[in-house]
Amino acid sequence: MRLIPHFPANVTFQVRPKTILLPDRDRHRRRSGSALVGYKPTALHKSTKQRDGMTNYLVSLIVVTATYALFSLGLNLQWGLTGLINFGHVASMTLGAYTTVLLSAQAVPLPVAVFCGALLAALLGVLIGFFTLRLREDYLSIVTIGVSEVIRLVALNEEWLTRGAFGVQNFPLPLAQFRPTLFSRLVMIGILTLIAIWAIGRVVQWLRQRFQKLNGAIDGTLIGVALLGLGGLWVYWIAATSLYRFSDNPARSGLMLISVVLTAIAFWMLERLAHSPWGRILKAIREDEEVAKALGKDVFWYKQQSLMLGNAIAAVAGSLLAWQLTSVYPSTFEPLTTFYAWIIVVLGGAGNNAGTILGAVILWAYFEVTRFLPNLVQALHSAVPLIPPTIDPAREGAVRLMFIGLLLMLLMMLRPQGILGKKEELTLDR
Repeated sequence: MRLIPHFPANVTFQVRPKTILLPDRDRHRRRSGSALVGYKPTALHKSTKQRDGMTNYLVSLIVVTATYALFSLGLNLQWGLTGLINFGHVASMTLGAYTTVLLSAQAVPLPVAVFCGALLAALLGVLIGFFTLRLREDYLSIVTIGVSEVIRLVALNEEWLTRGAFGVQNFPLPLAQFRPTLFSRLVMIGILTLIAIWAIGRVVQWLRQRFQKLNGAIDGTLIGVALLGLGGLWVYWIAATSLYRFSDNPARSGLMLISVVLTAIAFWMLERLAHSPWGRILKAIREDEEVAKALGKDVFWYKQQSLMLGNAIAAVAGSLLAWQLTSVYPSTFEPLTTFYAWIIVVLGGAGNNAGTILGAVILWAYFEVTRFLPNLVQALHSAVPLIPPTIDPAREGAVRLMFIGLLLMLLMMLRPQGILGKKEELTLDR
């Protein structure tokens, strides 16, 4: 006996004989061909997403490291080569970032916008230097701190220009709309390869000189730099893979190439200048500017040039930082950013451009490793119960900075000239 369901009289039905409605699960099985293979594409998709996520993370880390290396190269020129104490270096980065994004939002070409930001930062150096470079060194440090805070507060309060605390978003990014052909991707990989070969050659040259200086002995610095060089090959592979798969994330991959190329150009240019007569005059001013004056050199003008060029380099780094963050806020440019640059220069060795690059790599590697500080604390607690099992998230950043301070203290005791610095160029004990 079949039971026929009872429906109200006002309910009507439309019969479609050739239409068979399947549940979602059955339709999925029919499309996939078999229910047994339905999970394999899902697992493969998850694996691909994890791989892409790791690649994007490492590419972003390359961009940030290159940006802060470029930023610190400007400070190394001012302090490491010339002896100018600039505690407001972030002011130039602020000008570069805001000038680039505001002009590019008005359809100004990106290269022109970056150049205008660098020009404004150089003019700021002229203004600061005109009033302070003829005075004692500590006046320059005091003035630069004040100027950096003034510029940040202007960016925070002048909402008609900078949108204040709401920040600036939705501005053009370099190469974001670029869809390269296979030949174009190979050209980009070739450019990256040339930079990598040049960098590896510099590392090998330094290792050879260090080995000869130690008369065949091996120390910790030699081993550490060699290991970082091997790590650089892995980073090169990640970067080259990202460029080959450029269309997966055009903005990020393009910015990675631009940041590496600009940092390499700045490094090459500063190396040439440091070994030129101009750079030797800057070193003479750093050692004793009275001697440089006695030799007939215009010390004020050379200091002014160093301040202008260092500020312009920092402004270009500000453009890269804005593109990396895809938004610009006044809180991004606090005095702590200048503190990072000083850590990088002191860590790598003042007056040594290669040391500055190395310092940037070490600092950001440290920051990324210490992101897992809560896990480390839990592991230590399981071994030593006296250690607290957790760390307050609000204090985690302070603990990381505290360890940086301890690291610098140990460095000053064991190697005061920095990792790649030259001890004979130290002026602390003179």
